[in-house]
Amino acid sequence: MSDESSVRSLDAIDRRILRELSGDGRLSNTQLAERVGLSPSPCWQRTRRLEAEGYIRGYAALLDRELLGVPETVLVEVMLDRHDEEVLENFGRQIVELPEVIEVWLVSGEYDYMLKVAVSGTRGYEDFLRKRLFRIPGIRNSRSCFALRCLKQGGVPLPE
Repeated sequence: MSDESSVRSLDAIDRRILRELSGDGRLSNTQLAERVGLSPSPCWQRTRRLEAEGYIRGYAALLDRELLGVPETVLVEVMLDRHDEEVLENFGRQIVELPEVIEVWLVSGEYDYMLKVAVSGTRGYEDFLRKRLFRIPGIRNSRSCFALRCLKQGGVPLPE
């Protein structure tokens, strides 16, 4: 759905539905309809169409990582020692299995991957490095920084 023409096929009401649901995916259809200015039946039909067309890929709960004991976010850049298919496949397969890793991005630039990791402080991060990340074969080096505070999370820009 990244084709620019498919984005243009969304009308203002579709975009309002997407904005409202991206802010609160638990809105009832009645609440959503009120917010976007529709009656419930057409709102439900539009929402189902947006799901069927792939604009809405799913719904998820945002968990409180502090209450779960992993309040720290670490951004980790990883450089692989080789870029052959075996190393890339193996790294990709193993990195997505690590529970501390909450996002993985293949990136351009000096490093190959950017990871977003949730840990319980510096000791939790050291454990993650020693017991999990550095046991994956093919890693040349990594660079990391602790996030101090998240100023914005989520959302997708929608054309007007």
